[in-house]
Parts: sequence; structure tokens; C-alpha cells
Amino acid sequence: MIAIFDYGAGNLRSVSNTLASIGTSYEIVRDSAGLERADKIILPGVGHFGQLIRSLDALGVRRTFRERIEAGVPFLGICLGMQALFDGSDEALELKGLALYPGWVRRFPDGYRVPQMGWNQLETRGAPRLLRATGDYPYVYFANSYYVPEAVAGERAAALSEYGIRYTAAIESGNVFGVQFHPEKSGAIGQQIVRNFLAC
Repeated sequence: MIAIFDYGAGNLRSVSNTLASIGTSYEIVRDSAGLERADKIILPGVGHFGQLIRSLDALGVRRTFRERIEAGVPFLGICLGMQALFDGSDEALELKGLALYPGWVRRFPDGYRVPQMGWNQLETRGAPRLLRATGDYPYVYFANSYYVPEAVAGERAAALSEYGIRYTAAIESGNVFGVQFHPEKSGAIGQQIVRNFLAC
């Protein structure tokens, strides 16, 4: 079962529509039991880092997310869903992320127009499974004021992008995948990326 986790503010409709458009069945889940049934998990993210983390804690799923990921269940975090994998964010300094990986999510520096809204190019690193058959330097849709620094992602970085500074656009590490952009808003390229995740 493909589980889309609903924490109350995710971009559920667009993600659901993308899965439906490529002929994939799914279930929207809101608790640990749903996560435990899942063969693959998608955590969409739209909104505020603090809202996401508080919602995960209120729903009592923080530990379950970590357990399922550490058990090898394929996981895709979209936008905030990727940022949540790290220790924390400038957007909510008092809250701890899922802390699967060390490091801090940063806000674009003063002087940058935020949020970054619109299409931007990916620079892939290596041969990531998530970006198979997407061509050289594909364009995808971003909507973000915060980013994972290139140095924080390290070898997990599957793609970089640039918005005044270079930053992490996608991560890939074993069964864990994350994208700062929105594949559900990125047309045919986004659909291919979702297919690639489902094939993992």
C-alpha cells in the first residue's frame, strides 16, 4: 500500500492526483497504524516547519516514522517533508525535526526574494534512481523560503539547484528520498520522478 501521510496541511490533493494520473492506488493515512501498513510512504509538505512537527507529535507518529524508515520502507519527503528529516530549521528554532540526519535547514539570506516561486533547474549528482529518465538539467517547480545547505546533505545530495546560492534540491540515501521541489506541480518530469520512487 502506498501511504500519503495527512498531517493537516500537506498538499494532499495534488499529490493524490499525481498518483491517480499514473494509475497508482494509494491510501491517505493519519496515524501509526496506517504507516505500519504501508509498503511506501510519502510525506507531502506545504506550510510551516513548526506546524508540521507539532502535528506529527500531536498525532503520535514521530517514532513510527523513524521506525518505518529505519526498517527499510521507501520514503519520499516533499518540500517540508524532506526538511523534516534533519535536526531542525530556522523556521522553528525551538522544535526538533525527525533528526534522521544531522544538520540544520536554513532560510535564504536577507536580500533574496522569498519565497522562491516557480521553475528552476536541477543539477544531478551521480546517477540517482529518483531522477532516472528526466533528462539533463530538468526544470521542476519550487515554492520555498528555506533550504538544506549543500554541505548538510553531503553525499546524500542527489541534485542541487541555485537561487543566488547553491542548495540541495533532492536527497537519496538507501530507501530515503527527498525533494525540495514539488513533483506534483512539475508536469511530466514530476510524474516521472514519482514513478521512479514507486519503482524503488
